[in-house]
Amino acid sequence: MFVDDKLVIAHSAADLCLLPSMCVRHGLIAGATGTGKTVTLKTIASSLSDAGVPCFLADVKGDVSGVAVAGEASDKLAARLHDLGIDDMDFHACPTRFWDVYGEKGTPVRATISDMGPALISRILDLTEVQAGVLSIVFHVAQDQSAPLVGLSDLRAMVAYVGEHAAECRTRYGNVSTASVGAIQRALLSLEDAGGQLFFGQPSLDITDWLTTDEAGHGYLNVLDCTRLIQSPLLYSTFLLWMLSDLYETLPEVGDVDKPKVCFFFDEAHLLFDDAPKALVQKVEQVVRLVRSKGVGVFFITQVPADIPDSVLAQLGNRVQHALRAYTPSDQKAVRAAADSFRTNPAFDTAEAIGELATGEALVSFLDADGKPSPVERAKVIAPCCSMGSAPDDVREKVRSADPLAEKYAIQPDTTQVPAQQAAPAAGGADPQEGTTMDDQTQTNPAAQPAPTAPAAAAPAAAAPVAAAAPVAQAAPVADPNVVSAAAAKEQAEAAKAQAEAAKAQAEAEIAQAKAEKAKADAEAAEARADKAKQGSTKTEKSEVEKMAGAAATSMSRSIGTSIARGVMDAIKKSI
Repeated sequence: MFVDDKLVIAHSAADLCLLPSMCVRHGLIAGATGTGKTVTLKTIASSLSDAGVPCFLADVKGDVSGVAVAGEASDKLAARLHDLGIDDMDFHACPTRFWDVYGEKGTPVRATISDMGPALISRILDLTEVQAGVLSIVFHVAQDQSAPLVGLSDLRAMVAYVGEHAAECRTRYGNVSTASVGAIQRALLSLEDAGGQLFFGQPSLDITDWLTTDEAGHGYLNVLDCTRLIQSPLLYSTFLLWMLSDLYETLPEVGDVDKPKVCFFFDEAHLLFDDAPKALVQKVEQVVRLVRSKGVGVFFITQVPADIPDSVLAQLGNRVQHALRAYTPSDQKAVRAAADSFRTNPAFDTAEAIGELATGEALVSFLDADGKPSPVERAKVIAPCCSMGSAPDDVREKVRSADPLAEKYAIQPDTTQVPAQQAAPAAGGADPQEGTTMDDQTQTNPAAQPAPTAPAAAAPAAAAPVAAAAPVAQAAPVADPNVVSAAAAKEQAEAAKAQAEAAKAQAEAEIAQAKAEKAKADAEAAEARADKAKQGSTKTEKSEVEKMAGAAATSMSRSIGTSIARGVMDAIKKSI
């Protein structure tokens, strides 16, 4: 609830309030599954909306969507509110916009490859350090040639181009190995199969569209449906990191503010840091530390505070800790660490209380007006004004159809093509077919790629046509999505599917050929080892015979004389 310029979040002996001005000091909502983290998230987010603060919420399970539906006072909820001293709860829906990377349950969210950058793309593709270095070279080549990287097809074409001109690139950018290029192409193909082509494209998300309020001055709650996206943890976490970084780079400095410009709630926050390189963790720490001056608050939602790196955890001033169950020694250690992060309250043992909390209860500590953390209090979280369940499909569709941004971010068909007259002749002298995409030329006709020249600056392909390195620059105009016929859209979809299948088949063929070559090499090595073993066996047999002959000669010398025995010995050796 938003009352007297304060966000009333929980109740103990008195109301526990989160000050809007302190929301930019960030926060943490933690607790085991089923202890009430999502309800706490809704309570804080809906209160911020009432205060005129727009928010972003990652909806992993689908139940955060309930912010678009007004809550209802059941008998049980009414009794709980009465116990908390609330008899006039104002249940209402919050102004909501639904978003979805795949465009299924909300307005599509997209970013271009160039917007994301090589570091985050490398994380999505789960590349090694060497492969990430090659991808960085690809981005540099594209930048030097003013070649836009919009979608996955553009990146695949540029990777192929750099791979085919590795020798020319080596002197200026560094080594580009065939193995790394192949690994990147396979990773891009896997990402495309997982639906990545829906995320990368245009129009790219304008993050300022999330910083809006409705006619009544209530902040919009931008709910990103992640029920499918969470199945690709690297894509999910990297998207959130990009979004936070983009916000930091876009917004101006505002200093201390009475209330945030926007607050972000990141569910399953541990995915942001799982297996993340040290440089990326440092980047997150830097953004979280500095984004406060941009008027942005960030709340991480996770099960155990230890899921968050200490360098980031230290920046989170407002904390709500739900119950943790200490069944194992590691669980007990996590409970003690969570208890130690609070300012102690002499009225109870914090570590013991964490294990005793019921559903809907929490240990709460917010920053006061001076920025000091309050002593931890054991309290009951107040129910949100919105529904605690999920939004029905009809409500989702109604909200989505009424959203003016839906038309702005409508999915545009990919009609990027390289005209025949601009493409280089094929190896056999024939021109490539009109309408062939850049990826098709790269895979089926390497000669279609222009060979880079060697200017004084030794820049590869500096004089090559931009259209060859980046199909978007010299591409045919993108068709208006409002006038593209259904038949044309279907034809484009089938062509894209055929292209993906051809690329996949080529990759499988290359893998099969590599396996065959390896098997042949293994067979040759095994044959060489067998010959060597046979030679060794022959030498061993010869040595044994010589030893036996020597023993026999010694025995004969005792009985028939040394000279005769030596003659017999010589005859035996000659026979060997």
